Amino acid sequence: QAQLVESGGGTVQAGGSLRLSCVASGRTFSSYGMGWFRQPPGKEREFVAAINWGGGTYAGDSVKGRSTISRDNAKNTVYLQINSLKPEDTAVYYCARSKSGRATISAYEYGLWGQGTQVTVSS
Repeated sequence: QAQLVESGGGTVQAGGSLRLSCVASGRTFSSYGMGWFRQPPGKEREFVAAINWGGGTYAGDSVKGRSTISRDNAKNTVYLQINSLKPEDTAVYYCARSKSGRATISAYEYGLWGQGTQVTVSS
């Protein structure tokens, strides 16, 4: 059964950087778009960044210009790097696999989710 496992969360000081990893099981990882979402405390889940099967990337407004999403198909892994972290980046970060090769901002387009990893940014 396919699954996604995130890692790399933790507590970071404001201004620092963090790289999250998401390892996918299964043999068709390269065919899917992958995305990162986050859910801040007391708020709804929001789009962070996505990468399509061909490597095209999209970033949400909240992290645009200070984030990089990338993938290593040989390792079945997608990464999210966020720089210049702010306290408002504090959230549970989720990795998700798109239902197709596309990468979109809508959570409804993703059919497989990881368990999430907590990121806390201290001021």
